[in-house]
Amino acid sequence: MNSLDRLRKFYLDSLEQGFSEPEWNRHPDELYAPQRYILGLGGKRIRPILALMAAEANGCDASIALSVAHSVERFHNFSLIHDDIMDKAKIRRGKKTVHENWDLNTGILSGDALLVMAYKSLSQSPDKYFSELLKSFNQTALEVCEGQQMDMSFEKIDNIEEGQYLHMIRNKTAVLLGCSLEMGSIISGGSKVVSRALYNFGVELGISFQIHDDILDAYGSTKTTGKNVGADILAKKKTLLWIHFSKNNPGKLDSIFDSQSIEIVQKILSEMELSGTFDYVQKRRRNHFDNAMKSLKEIEEVCEVSALRNFANWIFERKF
Repeated sequence: MNSLDRLRKFYLDSLEQGFSEPEWNRHPDELYAPQRYILGLGGKRIRPILALMAAEANGCDASIALSVAHSVERFHNFSLIHDDIMDKAKIRRGKKTVHENWDLNTGILSGDALLVMAYKSLSQSPDKYFSELLKSFNQTALEVCEGQQMDMSFEKIDNIEEGQYLHMIRNKTAVLLGCSLEMGSIISGGSKVVSRALYNFGVELGISFQIHDDILDAYGSTKTTGKNVGADILAKKKTLLWIHFSKNNPGKLDSIFDSQSIEIVQKILSEMELSGTFDYVQKRRRNHFDNAMKSLKEIEEVCEVSALRNFANWIFERKF
């Protein structure tokens, strides 16, 4: 069993154990059942595993970082519940979204409660680290909200620059990966230099991860991604694919949409490949991945980073 599988099993075992504890069996059940539901849907568990990996990189047992691992995963799933409501999404990880499975009000309130439980998990950390952990968590939580607002605002703006998009995905997605690593390092006694390098590694990996997600949304398959492929294109979301193609092919997207073709997505994807947009976006993804690996190299003499390096390569090569 490799390090990734071992830590995923360890985390999932701890999560499953938590489901049987009083905090998950409070009443009314309508408030807590949706939380158990979304946390039980699966997913890659990237954020909690990164927190555990950071602890091991500092020479500690992964268990020391469980409080922050649960905190970031609960926060992440809180954000997913609310994001799905804002996006009017019906499917998450191949299953009904929380607000579809229950109702809108239950989704909002259950998500709110899950955020509170994220702070509750964080409060179980050792007192000597709590202030620093809380500072990192709060800063990240605000940036994630800022990123979500930018993403929604972009829907109403025709001309989005690449830099604006990268700033948005940094906040919406990447900073939580960085925070997971930083908090895992802090709680295991990592130095400020190590903790910051791990944070930078996570942010750059997260940007590469999100660009990859955008590519998979367009070029993947529903079977592997659990999402409706091409949904971002049909929704005219300003991904890097959309931004680069629009800038270099003015008016082309409008003409394809105006054609009322039943194969709009396929036509756009073909044009993106022919125009070099697909290759350009892949290169940008690789650049941020390379930046992430440079951050690991800065601390490889004082930390055991081989597991993190292997994890990053798995993230880069994933097909889902």
